[in-house]
Amino acid sequence: MKRIVVAGTGSGVGKTTVTLGLMSAFKQRGYVVQGFKCGPDYIDPTYHTAVTGRRSRNLDSWMGNEQIVRDVCKRGGEGAHLSIIEGVMGLFDGKRATTNEGSTAEISIMTESLVLLVVDCSGMARSAAAVVRGFQSFHERVRIVGVIANRVGSEGHFRLVKEAIEQQCRIPVVGYLQKEVDLTIPERHLGLVPSVERGELQPFFNELGKRIEKTVDLDAIWDLAEANELTSAPFFQPKQTYDVRIAVAKDAAFHFYYEENLEMLQACGATLVYFSPLAGERVPHDVHGLYIGGGFPEEFAAELARDEEVKRSVAAAIQRGLPTLAECGGFMYLTEGIVTTDGQYYEMVGVIPGYVRMQQKLAALGYREVTGRKGNFLLEYDKAKGHEFHYSTFVPRKEEKFAYEVKGLRGCKLDGYMDKRLIAGYVHFYFPSNPLLVERWLKACSEVKRDA
Repeated sequence: MKRIVVAGTGSGVGKTTVTLGLMSAFKQRGYVVQGFKCGPDYIDPTYHTAVTGRRSRNLDSWMGNEQIVRDVCKRGGEGAHLSIIEGVMGLFDGKRATTNEGSTAEISIMTESLVLLVVDCSGMARSAAAVVRGFQSFHERVRIVGVIANRVGSEGHFRLVKEAIEQQCRIPVVGYLQKEVDLTIPERHLGLVPSVERGELQPFFNELGKRIEKTVDLDAIWDLAEANELTSAPFFQPKQTYDVRIAVAKDAAFHFYYEENLEMLQACGATLVYFSPLAGERVPHDVHGLYIGGGFPEEFAAELARDEEVKRSVAAAIQRGLPTLAECGGFMYLTEGIVTTDGQYYEMVGVIPGYVRMQQKLAALGYREVTGRKGNFLLEYDKAKGHEFHYSTFVPRKEEKFAYEVKGLRGCKLDGYMDKRLIAGYVHFYFPSNPLLVERWLKACSEVKRDA
């Protein structure tokens, strides 16, 4: 088993660039590489998938637990020569400032993985050793086994950093990247994801891999990545199966889905039928449920607004009682319209009374614990976990039919929207946090099939 965590001393030190470069370089050597991302982020896994050709998975120790994390890591890495786990924020940054909960450090402990630390060495030489030494001593169960020096000024600068760290910290500095503009990954803003999925950044990934090959000792990293085989029990075993079909919106506008969510539906017998609203595909016939995940409907608001047939098919499916879950971008699509940052209004499906307004500033970010309200067929009085990340706000046209209560760092509030068998809101749910959500959804779908 080969497995390594690529962590950073903080956000913005270049760990994503290093991660993608390592993935590309090892793939160019002929290895099968599996990517993982610590935390709930959807965008970095999209890049991993584009580079490796294998679906990247999230490892989240707050939305999940140790059993879930270990099982996802074990199953995801099957068939790969090397698993590379990209960290989130700084190595020890997580949900709270006083614990490792939800941090990259906690994932490294749970998955029994060694850590390769990325250090931004611009403006430092011997001081880099002090930084690494501090990270080494911070938690006894987190094992940092190597360092990559990022943003060094020259090969001579790298030699100074390497000598200082190896003398003081007794671990190898396995390579470096110079501070070069053309080595910087393009900014990960909303509009870039479709470009990644179309393969437009593949030349950049290939070049990044070649640069990594020149200045990083891949053989040393290969040796450092030795890991124990993970033992884990499956985190989900369905109590019964349901012969139902669920339509899943999947295209550049709607593509934020956790693999575990989809796999849990399939494990319970559901057939997932994908369709693309952007490509003019209506909700498929002979389906018994509907799932519209997150994404970037605001980036494609004009195209989505023009296709009246698709919008009518979505509205009709919901109005005839298909059990539906719409998360974030899916929720936005079901409202009456989207107002973009330039003030343009685009009409959407219209089953939720109100509209969303895009803004320049982040509207919400963070983990959410969700408690379903009375009438919520997925989570009535029950709890699940998820997260929010969006730049829009919802403006209701009349009194809201709240679907759940959400608890975050800033307290609790009523949120989401429900109407009979429609549950929608900004929260991205992580199904492993409460498998009953899956069973209740599919039971409702089977009732639709029975009554058809």
